[in-house]
Amino acid sequence: MNSLDGGVVSLASKVQGIDWVRLPINTMKRKNSPFLFFAVTTLATAGLCRAQLTATPAGGTNLPAPVNWTAEQDHRNMMEQLSIEKLRPGAEGMNRQAPNYQNTDEAKANPYPNLPDPLTLKNGQKVTTPAMWWNQRRPEIVEDFDREVYGRVPKNLPPVTWKVTDTVRTNNDAVPVITKHLVGHVDNSAYPLINVDIQLTLTTPADAKGPVPVMMEFGFGNFPGFGGFGRTNRLGGTNRLGGTNAFRGFGGLSGGLNWQQLVLSNGWGYAVIVPTSYQADNGAGLTKGIIGLCNQGQPRKPDDWGALRAWAWGASRALDYFETDPAVDSKQVGIEGLSRYGKATLVTMAYDPRFAIALVGSSGEGGAKLSRRNWGELVENLTGSGEYHWMAGSFLKYGGPLTPGDLPVDAHELIALCAPRPVFISYGAASGSPGAEGTWVDQHGSFMAAVAAGPVYKLLGKKDLGTPGNYLTDPMPPVNTAVTHGELAWRQHDGGHTDAPNWPAFLEWANRYIQVQ
Repeated sequence: MNSLDGGVVSLASKVQGIDWVRLPINTMKRKNSPFLFFAVTTLATAGLCRAQLTATPAGGTNLPAPVNWTAEQDHRNMMEQLSIEKLRPGAEGMNRQAPNYQNTDEAKANPYPNLPDPLTLKNGQKVTTPAMWWNQRRPEIVEDFDREVYGRVPKNLPPVTWKVTDTVRTNNDAVPVITKHLVGHVDNSAYPLINVDIQLTLTTPADAKGPVPVMMEFGFGNFPGFGGFGRTNRLGGTNRLGGTNAFRGFGGLSGGLNWQQLVLSNGWGYAVIVPTSYQADNGAGLTKGIIGLCNQGQPRKPDDWGALRAWAWGASRALDYFETDPAVDSKQVGIEGLSRYGKATLVTMAYDPRFAIALVGSSGEGGAKLSRRNWGELVENLTGSGEYHWMAGSFLKYGGPLTPGDLPVDAHELIALCAPRPVFISYGAASGSPGAEGTWVDQHGSFMAAVAAGPVYKLLGKKDLGTPGNYLTDPMPPVNTAVTHGELAWRQHDGGHTDAPNWPAFLEWANRYIQVQ
């Protein structure tokens, strides 16, 4: 066995053509939704996740059995832990006659117009230097997100062992490629009743002269040995009517290249990580998957991590593997996702400074949208039993008795945590033709957040969106107009709930920061 960096990464021998890589954990630091069908179909396919219970091993009889609650039971338990008797209902996204139908009146959209200042310490002192940001203010913001919004990652996480299960040489369109299917097995020796495997594919150009940049997507994949999970799992993979979050083509662009082909044409590689392979997208899964493994199958405490933070953790473990693969330029790995995976993308980028660039697709509430906004999906939707699992249990407080205005942080500060690295925020247009995404994701609220994050980028010597800088009054750019002057970028397209039409603009902008060596 060879050892790299004093044993930090161990490479075991190759057995029957399978490469084994053992990596430690890096300790750095809706109901009522128009996308309800996604959550329902995800529940229907939850049994395909790899985070499933196994038989109790010999000698393991003293371990507590995993709790098997419904999402509603787990949700009620968290409310009881927080002494919450009642939560406010979320917005209705489909029925216009409902009394709680989503607000789309800009005059009513900003009940809490004053945002927390990302450049003011909690003691009131202004942040005036990069050193103050890195050493004082940024840790304050991270702590608030950990405690109140996304939850804390356990300190002593088990290591992940990566295995290349299959290597295929093929063509993607006209480009010869090498695709590796990988499984990252999480050490469950401390609690063998739960098994967790991370599913990942990596594709790189076969004729590359050296390591290449890679864009990794939160999505779905076709993994041999996993019972056909992935591309045949169309219902569970659907993130919008008429499309999927995996292997997306360019809506409205007949015969256009898909995102993987565009990435390859740039000389880059691409990867797809399956977040539901290691943490289910429902509340019933919180006592299973990586969250359940770390809690020995027991319910969460209020500040424990939710699914978004767990999905981000898995992406970081994939990056651990990329750092050992000579085909990958691990200093130039980007992250991308759409909708709930857009939320996970922004969380990943904010928490792991090793990711070089991000394309954040239609992330909405819990992502790039300001939570203080009364528009489309609300905090109260995320605190309901259909979506609360994305967040820390503590977040339920802000759906009652507290309000979104009581949050110590907001989305502009999540974007600011990504600074100075480049972030492209993507949305479909709220209305119009040929295709509209709708108002649920609050395009304007996300643009406001990007504007409000700008001062942090400027403090660190980078460029913001280039607007006047007033998040309440800066006008939205026209649809299909890319704002790519600096490290913060923005574009709305007319292709619906997808980021596919924005990939060309993203790559043109990204080429300023990511280059094939």
